[in-house]
Amino acid sequence: MAPDSGGKMLGREEADRALARLAAEHEAIESSLLALQDHAGRRLLEGAELTGITRERWARAERTAASLWACFDAFTATLDAARELRSRRRFPTREDLTRLGEVLGEEGGLLVAGPDGRPVERLRWAELIGRMNAGYAEVLDAVIAAEAVWSALPARIDMLSTELHRLRDLAHSVGVRPGAHPAGDELRRVTEDLKELRAEVIADPLAFWIPDGGSSAPGGGRPDTARYDRSARALDDIRREVEAVIGVRKDAEERLVRLRDVLSRADRTLAEARTARGEVLAKIAASEVPAVNGPPTALQEQLAAAADFRRRAQWHRLSPLLESLEERAEQELTRARDSLAAVTAPLAVRAELRGRLDAYKARTARCGKAEEPLLVERYDAARRLLWTAPCDLRAAELAVLRYQQAAAEALAAEEPGEPVERRWHA
Repeated sequence: MAPDSGGKMLGREEADRALARLAAEHEAIESSLLALQDHAGRRLLEGAELTGITRERWARAERTAASLWACFDAFTATLDAARELRSRRRFPTREDLTRLGEVLGEEGGLLVAGPDGRPVERLRWAELIGRMNAGYAEVLDAVIAAEAVWSALPARIDMLSTELHRLRDLAHSVGVRPGAHPAGDELRRVTEDLKELRAEVIADPLAFWIPDGGSSAPGGGRPDTARYDRSARALDDIRREVEAVIGVRKDAEERLVRLRDVLSRADRTLAEARTARGEVLAKIAASEVPAVNGPPTALQEQLAAAADFRRRAQWHRLSPLLESLEERAEQELTRARDSLAAVTAPLAVRAELRGRLDAYKARTARCGKAEEPLLVERYDAARRLLWTAPCDLRAAELAVLRYQQAAAEALAAEEPGEPVERRWHA
């Protein structure tokens, strides 16, 4: 490498200032290159078996780093030659100042050699320093990003894998295994995903780096934790499922007892409804009484299966079955109660009519009208219909209504100054 010619002559003080400026630049570049050489991330990248994006970027970064050192060596040689020339005389000659101007002046610079040692490019000092700064930032960005990913993700993946292994042992102890429970299948998938993720992070860390578009500083960005976060959330879901299965194991017997009680109450209610239906058909005439279905055998079969799962400690199968049975058992009890209410409705209507008839008679008795022939006749007619089996509800209701109308008229004749309806409900 040799300086280019064609520069103007410098004064002595100008030459000294230019040498001092370039010496400071040289020292700063040397410090940066040495720090880059000793950077932990660079040593990790050099010793790793890289793939994908990281292999491509690191190969390019290594070429850039080699170019940086070549430029620095040229910088050093040129600066040393200029220092040696300046140190020959306290007061440099015109020829010395001319040669210093060719190297240190605004138009000065140096020839940068290629890989074969031949000069390939002439660069001014500002161009050389700008290129070296850009190359340094490119290499440092790759080094910082790789180190940041390696510092953040593998350790977190290892911690999550350790937690996963503990959860897998717990899950297997309650029967949550691949092929036997969906959570077991998911647990195996997460295990494989974490193993693959760790291998990819180690081999290709820059594939897991999100640059900060708003920052020009080397290393601006953050590790991409999206895949890790998905695995962590999936593990939380699996943990909740395993805890639910463990909860089933703890209270399975109590829940089975409650289930048997609910189904027993439903059976008794249906039996009562069937008995009541026979009574209604015998006591109430011309009434449409709904049929009462028997208890579903499927629920009893599933209850027996649940008890068998508990005996065989198949908690992962018992958990969803118990939830389904509890819901259906409550539905069955509601259905039985609705059936009982539906078949006993005619008896309730008859009881309500009997109560109305007796209330009307008591009212007329207090007014001294109960023994009037028309009231006695209509009361006896209504009573015979209501207390005779089978009872014709439609005829009985009409008879009660006729007795009420007759009673109202009798009371109206007794107290003409007061509205009938007000006297009747007083």
